[in-house]
Amino acid sequence: MQRHADNTQAGEEPEAKQDEAPLLAQQPSSRTGLCSARCGLTLVLHISLFMAYALRVSLSIAIVAMTNSSHPHGCSGSAPHSSYPGFAQDFCLPQAPVYSWSAETQGIILSSFFYGYGLTQALGGYCSGLVGGKPILGSGLLLSSVLTLLVPRAAELGVSFLIGLQVLLGLAEGVIFPAQYTLWAKWAPPLERSRLMNIADAGCTFGTFFALLVAGIICQSLGWPFVFYIFGAVGCAWCLCWFLLVYEDPAHHPWISAGEQEYIMSSLAHQGSSHGHSLPLVAMAKSLPLWAITIACFCTDWLFYMLLTSMPTFMSTVLHFDLREVSAALTGSSPPWMLLPAAFLVAVPYIGCSSTVVVVLLTLALTIISLTGAGININHIDIAPRYAGFLLGITNTFGIVAGIIAPTAVGLLVGQDLQTGWRNAFFISAALNLFGLIFYIAFGSGTIQDWAREDTAGQ
Repeated sequence: MQRHADNTQAGEEPEAKQDEAPLLAQQPSSRTGLCSARCGLTLVLHISLFMAYALRVSLSIAIVAMTNSSHPHGCSGSAPHSSYPGFAQDFCLPQAPVYSWSAETQGIILSSFFYGYGLTQALGGYCSGLVGGKPILGSGLLLSSVLTLLVPRAAELGVSFLIGLQVLLGLAEGVIFPAQYTLWAKWAPPLERSRLMNIADAGCTFGTFFALLVAGIICQSLGWPFVFYIFGAVGCAWCLCWFLLVYEDPAHHPWISAGEQEYIMSSLAHQGSSHGHSLPLVAMAKSLPLWAITIACFCTDWLFYMLLTSMPTFMSTVLHFDLREVSAALTGSSPPWMLLPAAFLVAVPYIGCSSTVVVVLLTLALTIISLTGAGININHIDIAPRYAGFLLGITNTFGIVAGIIAPTAVGLLVGQDLQTGWRNAFFISAALNLFGLIFYIAFGSGTIQDWAREDTAGQ
């Protein structure tokens, strides 16, 4: 029987080879080689998101130095640097200004970024679908870098100026993430989408931890204004690389191989072209899978932004770390096997005086929630690739609402009572995270929705 089967297959071999030849020719191109165009886009996006998050969180660590009056003394009218390697014993820099902002004021300042950030999410996604993700993302990153350079001057002018600048910074960065997903809808084959996008999105986590580490060192060695000068300047320089290296889609890339171009375009042919001026808003509003993403974004972003903006202050005021200890703690090791971030937050108030354990739990929670958010964001392309940028803008707007409320709520809770306030902040974040997880599991989906198909988009 085996010989008969072999003979039968042999008799059909010419026709089978003829039918399968195109597929076999595409298989080598389906692998993500290190020199492939889509791998190059992944690397460029990784660095771009690294820069965007470094710019975003720089104030979270710098505000500790901006409001901390217990600076070391040793140079009259200047900040000593004799304890920092690389500086001469007699080298001094002008003392950076220190501001007497209350916990509530600091919470408002840290939240003000999200006032602007939420306003341009949907707009950035919509414009990216019309004119392309490359110019929108590049312009947003460039403007963010320029505005970061102006933070020290805005702080000198007063709290209202700093809040206004943070709002403008949020407006600029608000278009970056939706534009990224518009690009991925044109570049990422379905079988590689998760891997490519997770590598790119890892730039958010690495940028966050790198900024928290380096910003603390810069604050104590050069003064907090140099955090914004250095990060802003590097961001401006990187934007030049962005505009030179990135192309909107495989069809316009001058160096992509013919095999890779054909593979990407054929694998994405089923999802249709980018959206036009009209959108199926009613169908979107009725979509439970979209609401599952929205609720999950709100709950996870609450936890993420609460930790992102408040961890430095918590470690300084409660654990009594100095800036370098805060930076080192926030960038500590995190094993790949983890429990739910909610469990870590619930455990924190009961740890007692073990600062190391508290730092590990908070760092793990922030790392896990970053990875979780990346998986949720990919789901936009799964259910509606044509509208991925716009939908991410919509759901991110709900997440930004959490980003606005969370730091302000922490400031209000901590302003009433330090220990009880932090405990309640952790409990609220843990409860929201658990609710978002349950809702997403119950109503989420991974298939393209009927309203997202090109042939039904106008109905």
